[in-house]
Amino acid sequence: MGQGDTVDVEFDEGIAWVSLNRPDKRNAMNPALNDEMCRVLDRLDGDDRCQVLVLTGAGESFSAGMDLKEYFREVEATGSLALQRRVRRASVSWQWKQLAFFPKPTIAMVNGWCFGGAFTPLVACDLAIADERAQFGLSEVNWGIPPGSLVTKALAATVPQRDALYYIMTGEPFDGAKAAEMRLVNEAVPAADLRRRTRELAVQLASLNPVVVHAAKVGYKYAAELTWAQSEDYLYAKLDQARLLDPENGREEGISRFIDDKAYRPGLGAFDRTRP
Repeated sequence: MGQGDTVDVEFDEGIAWVSLNRPDKRNAMNPALNDEMCRVLDRLDGDDRCQVLVLTGAGESFSAGMDLKEYFREVEATGSLALQRRVRRASVSWQWKQLAFFPKPTIAMVNGWCFGGAFTPLVACDLAIADERAQFGLSEVNWGIPPGSLVTKALAATVPQRDALYYIMTGEPFDGAKAAEMRLVNEAVPAADLRRRTRELAVQLASLNPVVVHAAKVGYKYAAELTWAQSEDYLYAKLDQARLLDPENGREEGISRFIDDKAYRPGLGAFDRTRP
């Protein structure tokens, strides 16, 4: 797929490394990047070279958030409400809807600055690994507005209330180690280990049954918004759907390994469908 104007995609043993590619702007997200990311995610949905998607940023930043000049000032200056709606729709589409429910596992690899609007795609990814010295921040309060779009929802979905409100209300920055401590990311590692650790996790996810992993992740995300009774009905339906759609018959194979072959025991390693 290669390098586009604002997004770069590389493939490596089932991993699609998707980089926001405006390093001179700290990968700030402008309308052109948002439109390209919508197209990239659509294409990767059906690309067998992509079993796991890693989202990161070119250069020394994950993303500095929204491009204030291009996304806000220039769009608003046109006076076109239709254009404003279209620009917002593309932004929300990839940063939340497409990414959060992407049919394959997703990992955010935070390699530097992650500010403002970048929190939405960060949280929309299933998992996240950060450089322990990466810089995070919600600085909007310092220039007269609350966090925009779905940033506040992203914080509410991942971070304890005291931490979320502290950083939303003060605008103070924090590092990757703190992000891991308050569970905004799964892990924080030294910069030299960031790609290796992310790749290790991606390879592990790629070895698992893709239909089952997708059902498990989507089931969790919907159940978080449902009542217990609704969750019971939905998750059983998701289980039945996974069995119907799974060409590998993963459920039957897994139960056979557990009961008949005695080849798998919980806690002794991840189930790998590629093993004989």
